[in-house]
This record gives sequence, C-alpha cells and structure tokens, in this order.
Amino acid sequence: MQKIDSDAAAGVKYDDKGLVAAIVQEETTKEVLMVAYMNREALEKTLTTGRSWFYSRSREELWCKGETSGNRQWVRQVYYDCDSDAVLLLVNQEGPACHTGERTCFFRSFYTD
Repeated sequence: MQKIDSDAAAGVKYDDKGLVAAIVQEETTKEVLMVAYMNREALEKTLTTGRSWFYSRSREELWCKGETSGNRQWVRQVYYDCDSDAVLLLVNQEGPACHTGERTCFFRSFYTD
C-alpha cells in the first residue's frame, strides 16, 4: 500500500452534510464507472484498505463496494480536484459496477441514433 499524504486527506472539503462526491473510473480504460459519496470515514477506509468505501445517503451507513454483490473495486490511485471538494478513484473493477448489472452506471444517453 502506498504512503498516504495525511495533510492532503485532511484538506478535503466536505459539504454541509459531511460528504464529498467520489467519481470512480476504471484504471486502464479511464471509463467512468459510477459516482457516489464519501464521508471522512469512507475516504480514510478507502485510502487504508485498497477497497472503495462509500456513504449511503439513503441508508445513512458506510458500505464497501462489492461486499454483497461480489463486484469489488480494487483502488489503485486516489486523486482530489483543485478545489479539494471532489475525489477521483482509479480502480480495477471486478464485474459490473452498476447495481443494475451494467458495466457502468452511465449506460443511458439523452441522444438517440
């Protein structure tokens, strides 16, 4: 596991609910897989375990991607944006990322053929 820059992790700006947006991207293809939210504990668990952890706004609890579905995400790199109010996870995805069974949550388009 890589060494964590604790100053950078402490500098993340969470919203008024204590959450930050997390974009998840496949490491090799750069395909955007999903967007979720993290609280401080989820980010810390992600940085220290190598698995993606999120905060469920509807269930109001932490969850580790793939614990129930088996479609795990292995975190390879974590970045934060210029404003420190969003994070980007580069992962190796096992199976589909979307709860619908699709490879990515972004499988629908506003445009038609």
